[in-house]
This record gives sequence, structure tokens and C-alpha cells, in this order.
Amino acid sequence: MITIVDYGLGNIKAFSNMYKRLNIETRLARSAEELQAATKLILPGVGHFDHAMDLLDSSGMRATLDDLVMNKRVPVVGICVGMQILANSSDEGKRSGLGWVPGHVQSLRKLPIGNDMPLPHMGWNDVSATQSFGLFTGLETDARFYFLHSFYFAAANENDVAAIVNYGQDFPCIVHSGNVTGVQFHPEKSHHWGARLLKNFAEL
Repeated sequence: MITIVDYGLGNIKAFSNMYKRLNIETRLARSAEELQAATKLILPGVGHFDHAMDLLDSSGMRATLDDLVMNKRVPVVGICVGMQILANSSDEGKRSGLGWVPGHVQSLRKLPIGNDMPLPHMGWNDVSATQSFGLFTGLETDARFYFLHSFYFAAANENDVAAIVNYGQDFPCIVHSGNVTGVQFHPEKSHHWGARLLKNFAEL
């Protein structure tokens, strides 16, 4: 069962609606008990890194999520800030992240060309895979996704970078390590490209 983690942050309804159009069943989880039947997890998020971690901790689901992902190896995809909290830490806050994918979330201003580009990075951009992986099947060429962010995931291990986007210069927009994937863009707002990515996740 695809379970959407509802910890009070993220466009939950948009994911449910897109999967409904794809005739794929999902459920929401707002408690540790409701996570137990999950065979795949979607971790959405918008806004501030520390706020996301505060809400996740106060939801009572943190320990169960750690067990499902790190011990039981349940596939998970984090989206936007849901991707960023997969990291160890962030320029945006003082809290530690989940640490499921080693890395640090950095301001786009830290890129060499960062001070020359308007922030947030907002709008449609081509996404180019740097490795072959199931979530991106059928999206290897001409894939475009909708972005809205000012921070990016600087992976500690280069092999964990699965795709890049160019906004003045290239930077990672998908990280992938084992059963954990994070995407910086919004598939739920990205028309048929986003639908294909979410369908691929369901079929992994």
C-alpha cells in the first residue's frame, strides 16, 4: 500500500488526486499505527527545514518511519522539503535531518553563480538523469518538472546524485540511495511527467 505521510506539511490532496486518476490506491498516515501497513512511503513537504522536522517529530511517526525505511527497507520518496529533510542538516535551520541519505542542504546562493540568479528558483526546468533507476523509467529524455525552492541537496556521495537540473548551472535535483529517493521538484504539479514518475514509484 502506498502511504502518504501526513505530518501537517505538504500538498497531500494533490498526491491523492493524482493517484486516484491513475487508478492506484493510496492511504494517508497521521499516526505510527497507520504507517504499519505501508509498503511504499511518500514524504511530502513545503516550507522551512526546521519546521518540517518539528512537525514530523511531534506527529509521533518519526521512530516508526526510521524503522520502516532503515531497517525494513520500505521504498520512500521525499518531495521538495520532504527531500531536504532526508539529509543530515541544512543551511536553512539548526536541526538535524533524518540522515537517510548523507548530505547537507545548501542555499542556492552558495553555487558559484548563485548571486546572479533570482531566488526562489521557480518554474519549469528540464531534468537530466545521471544514472539509470526505476523511478525515472520513460523519463530519460525531455522530462520537465515544476520547481519552487531556494535550497538544494548537496549529497555527500556523488553516486547518490541521480539527476541534475540547470538553473544558471547544474545542481542535484534527485538523490537516490538504496530504497530512499528524494526529488526537489513537485511531481504533483508536473502534468504527465509527474504522473509517470508517481506511477513508476507505485510499480517499483
